[in-house]
Amino acid sequence: MSEPTGAARRRGPFKVGDQVQLTDPKGRHYTFTLEEGKSFHTHKGAFPHDELIGAPEGSVVRTTGNVAYLALRPLLPDYVLSMPRGAAVVYPKDAGQILAMADIFPGARVVEAGVGSGSLSSFLLRAIGDDGMLHSYERRADFAEIATQNVERYFGGPHPAWTLTVGDLQDNLSDTDVDRVILDMLAPWECLEAVSKALVPGGILCAYVATTTQLARTVEAIREHGTFNEPSAWETMVRTWHVEGLAVRPDHRMIGHTGFLLTARRLADGVEPPLRRRRPAKGAYGEDYTGPGGREQAVPGGREQSAPGKPDGAAAADLTADLADGSPERG
Repeated sequence: MSEPTGAARRRGPFKVGDQVQLTDPKGRHYTFTLEEGKSFHTHKGAFPHDELIGAPEGSVVRTTGNVAYLALRPLLPDYVLSMPRGAAVVYPKDAGQILAMADIFPGARVVEAGVGSGSLSSFLLRAIGDDGMLHSYERRADFAEIATQNVERYFGGPHPAWTLTVGDLQDNLSDTDVDRVILDMLAPWECLEAVSKALVPGGILCAYVATTTQLARTVEAIREHGTFNEPSAWETMVRTWHVEGLAVRPDHRMIGHTGFLLTARRLADGVEPPLRRRRPAKGAYGEDYTGPGGREQAVPGGREQSAPGKPDGAAAADLTADLADGSPERG
C-alpha cells in the first residue's frame, strides 16, 4: 500500500501531519492536526504539539493547568462524527451495515451518489483500498468541496482510488462493469435505469433513505424495473450500556432511527425475476388493485376468487402450499 493511504499512517509514533484525538477526564474528545511549533489550548491550559511528535500512540500529556489528556489517533467512526459538515453524515452504524451487507471488498469498483460531507466516501475508500475505484457524484459543489477536504484530511492527501464528479448521477454516469452502487439521495428510483446499465450481473444496489415513503417507492420501483431480484430492507438501532460495578443497565439515550437501508442484486441480461411466492396482505395495494394476491372480489353467481383468471380453490391451494413451505399466512 502507498504511504498516503496505507497502514503506515495508522502505525508508529505520532508525526507531523497526524490527526490526534485527545480525551479529557470527562470523556470529551478534541481532534487536531500535529504541527511543529504549535500549541493546543483549552480552558484548562495548553501544551505544545512537540510533546506528542515522536511519542507513541496512547501517551498522556498534561496541560499547564495540570489536566491529563489521553492522546490517540482518531478511529474513522470518531473522525466522521467530528469533521466539518455540509450535509448530515452517514452514521458509523449505517456505514458499517453498508460495508457488510453491500459486500464492499478490496479492489471493488463502486459508484456512490450523494457525497454529503464525505463520511461514507471515507469508509468506502478504506474498504476498497488503493487498487479499487470509487466514483462519487454530488449535485452541490459546496458539499463536494467540504467532502474533498474531509477525505483528504483523513487520508493525508488525495486518494488514488477516488474520483468526484459534481452533477446528477443519472445524467453523468458513464462507468461500466461496476460491482456496487450506493445511493444516498432523495429519489433513488430516478436512477434505476442508469444504475442497471452500469452494474455487472450479480452486482449490488444499496440505497439509503430517510422515510418510509421513500423506502416504499424505491422498493416498488425496483420490483417494476425488472432487472433486480427481490429487494431486502431494514434499519439498525444501537443502544450502549452503562457498566459501573454492580450498576449494569442500558444507557438512557441511544442512537435510534437514522435511515433505512435496502439492497437488491442485478440479474443477468434478459432474465426475468422469479415470481414472489408470498402474496401481500389484502388491501396492501389499495382498493383498485386486481393483481395476484389482491383483495378478494365478487364474481358472477356470488362466488369469490382471490384474483381474476384463477380457478375456484386456487387461493386455498396456494395458501396450503405456502404453509407447507414454512411460510407464514399473509392476509
